Amino acid sequence: MSTTTTELDERTTAAEAAAPAWRAASAGTRAAWLRAAADALDAHADELVPLADAETHLGETRLRGEVARTSGQLRLFAGVVEEGAYLEAIVDDADAAATPPRPELRRMLTGVGPVAVFSASNFPFAFSVAGGDTASALAAGNPVIVKAHSGHVHLSRRTAEIVATALVDAGAPIGSLGLVEGREAGEALVRHPSIQAVGFTGSVSGGRALFDLAAGRPDPIPFYGELGSVNPVVLTAGAVAARSPALAEGLVGSFTLGVGQFCTKPGVVFVPRATGFAELVASRVAGAAGGRLLTDRITEAFPEGLAHLEADPSVTLVARGGGGGADAATPTVLATDAAAVAARPDTLLEECFGPVTLLVHYDGPEDLLAALRAVPGSLTATLHSEAGEEVTEVVAVLERRAGRLLFAGWPTGVAVTWSQHHGGPWPATTSLHTSVGATAIRRFLRPVVFQDAPAHLLPEVLRDEALAAIPHRRNGILRIPALRR
Repeated sequence: MSTTTTELDERTTAAEAAAPAWRAASAGTRAAWLRAAADALDAHADELVPLADAETHLGETRLRGEVARTSGQLRLFAGVVEEGAYLEAIVDDADAAATPPRPELRRMLTGVGPVAVFSASNFPFAFSVAGGDTASALAAGNPVIVKAHSGHVHLSRRTAEIVATALVDAGAPIGSLGLVEGREAGEALVRHPSIQAVGFTGSVSGGRALFDLAAGRPDPIPFYGELGSVNPVVLTAGAVAARSPALAEGLVGSFTLGVGQFCTKPGVVFVPRATGFAELVASRVAGAAGGRLLTDRITEAFPEGLAHLEADPSVTLVARGGGGGADAATPTVLATDAAAVAARPDTLLEECFGPVTLLVHYDGPEDLLAALRAVPGSLTATLHSEAGEEVTEVVAVLERRAGRLLFAGWPTGVAVTWSQHHGGPWPATTSLHTSVGATAIRRFLRPVVFQDAPAHLLPEVLRDEALAAIPHRRNGILRIPALRR
């Protein structure tokens, strides 16, 4: 069912009417609204998890964990709001003796206005109606209108109903959270003059189309898209010699997790040639079962992506996994070499969403570095090496290609913390900002300065008595309030 133009206008009008209340709400009030939404999700988990499983087939264990992550994100941002540093409050007092004379200037970040959020297929809670984009936009003081994903539309409707009701019951204005459905409605939402920013998680083609719509408006708005990522992994000779069985086990577990539908799946793995690592991976893949993919579109695209990779003359099949049913996507490991990757990155380094990874054999440091420089921007990059190995240049190249560098473990799984960064150079994302973690709030804020403003006309948080309770900078000096217990 697609949202009509009239219904879209009703939702955007309600969001626009709610925006002043969200911007003006005190830290304690806004944090309470976020916690009310989190509590409502947890309270309805027994209802929502079966709905999600019926539409996504991700399983109860995974989905219950995702509900907890989603409510945890809302509570994290409640803490961010209360702490107050996200406002970046700065005061320069007036100074008539300065050259030229300086007026009083008070700067802060404030919400941009109603935000559009596009749900993802692979995380029906954590990157969906009440997921990270919504949590960070609400925390910044903005109402949100979500475009439901067609892969879990019934879940989206019920989640939106639960969260919107919880917000209003907690005192937030009607229009704080809305939902639209259908591709046309999603495009119209991006173009609508009430919308001031967009958060998106999905394909490169879909994200680029919406990015262009946002930029092509008479009043262009920021578009924060998380799109495609191959998440390179580098295994050094020392690491393979020291712990190849564990590395093979870890790789297979990571690239098959969630049937290979994590945005942080290790899609390309650089391995020294003639180490026997491919054979170790093959022995473990043989016992790995496939599974159903999330949507018909992803199901159709997976074999096409495999065929595209296998058509390259350098690519060979290492192994395919076991069964999983007639509709299951089969775990697959392919291999190529570094010279081919350096020569044809557009073919060999294109993301294939699903349970496949590409081993890239290299002969030495220069061979490896030439291939790594061809890797497109990614969310993560992983290096497994041993003490004493010279990897400084490898780290430098990976740092330029990814937003998060791992030196142990595997990239699937993203901790929701203050320090997390989930983003990277194009095509991983369309901006420098993260979509996970506390600093994701920066996407939905804009700076405003008040010059020589009477105290009673200042936002409450910029008045001296309120500033004393939050981190701020005054006349260039950082001031931290006493710890609150």
